[in-house]
Amino acid sequence: MQLFDNQDLTSSIYQRAISLSIGKDYAEQRNGKVATVEHQDSEQENRRRELLDVELEAQQNKIIADHGEAHFRQQITQRFFDQVRSKINEDFDSKEHLYHTILGIEDAAPDILEILSKRAASVNRIYPLAASLSWLNNDLINLVNKPQYRKRADVQVTDGKLALSYIGLDNLKLVMPTFILKHWLPTSTAPYGLMKRKLWNDSLSVALAAKTLAEHQSLDSFSAFTAGMLSNIGQLAVTRCFLTTFNEMHSEQLKDAYNNKDKRLHNILVKINTSPDILLEQIVLRSAKLSADLVEQMNFEHLRITEAIFDLAYAQDAKKMCPIAQIVAKAKAFIAFRSLAKEELINADETKAFLQSVNLSTSEISLLKKSDIDHIKLNFS
Repeated sequence: MQLFDNQDLTSSIYQRAISLSIGKDYAEQRNGKVATVEHQDSEQENRRRELLDVELEAQQNKIIADHGEAHFRQQITQRFFDQVRSKINEDFDSKEHLYHTILGIEDAAPDILEILSKRAASVNRIYPLAASLSWLNNDLINLVNKPQYRKRADVQVTDGKLALSYIGLDNLKLVMPTFILKHWLPTSTAPYGLMKRKLWNDSLSVALAAKTLAEHQSLDSFSAFTAGMLSNIGQLAVTRCFLTTFNEMHSEQLKDAYNNKDKRLHNILVKINTSPDILLEQIVLRSAKLSADLVEQMNFEHLRITEAIFDLAYAQDAKKMCPIAQIVAKAKAFIAFRSLAKEELINADETKAFLQSVNLSTSEISLLKKSDIDHIKLNFS
């Protein structure tokens, strides 16, 4: 977000929050927290014996050999990641490829959100679109069959249209953006095992925080909720693209080295892991602007959130953003602050500067702190 990137301090905090989504250890490492191991004095003394001449000579020879091997390994690793970057750049040059292939966005999904933004929204208009998305139809049926939402304990819903009717339009304004974005999450974020859950939790909390603030200001809560949810779509796309590209290229080069019987190259490639630094770099560089590009392709007319997503990507002053963008910026800042504070990765001065950058007032902070912005509350009559 240009708003955070505009200042060194807020940029550092925002990058720290993204680092935390990749992994706590990585965030702590970037924040200068280094793990140390204490040793007993006796253990240290045992390691401080003098080397024999023959051991010293062997050690020197090993250092020389290792230096050559390390240089070769560094060259191979650098070349591989340069190739990964090049491929990623090609993918990002094609927004159509990202939209339809990387994220797999079907036209029916944004069409449903568009219908829900209209006064004339109805289950009859939504059902054909929901039915065309088998995953969504299944999610809706599974939802109404959960014990807390079943109308009768002995009756199980199997029809998608009936499920939509049970849920109702008011609930669908929460359910649809939630299910749709969840479907676009990366299938796996390995080796960053908790990143998928973090991406999802943050997206949901930003959306709920934006909805809460919108209701407080008497603005359209559906627009705020959906804008908050879709503001993270660029980060999903970057994460999916980077991890998919890395895994595919890594497997291909390993296979080539094996087939060519190049054991030295193969042994080096086996030890190459995904780079959290490159992932962070790509998210910071691209995600906000990519969110704007992807939302623009959804061609919303009645659901007026495209301007807000563009403001989040490009505006340098929160006061110059449209009202929905201002709300989402506040929500994103609060959720980032909350995540960092939980892990003790932000201090009081940083907190003040970060929240002030989006003009988050004391009363709004109090409102968000006392509101449940982590769980969707559905009201089934």
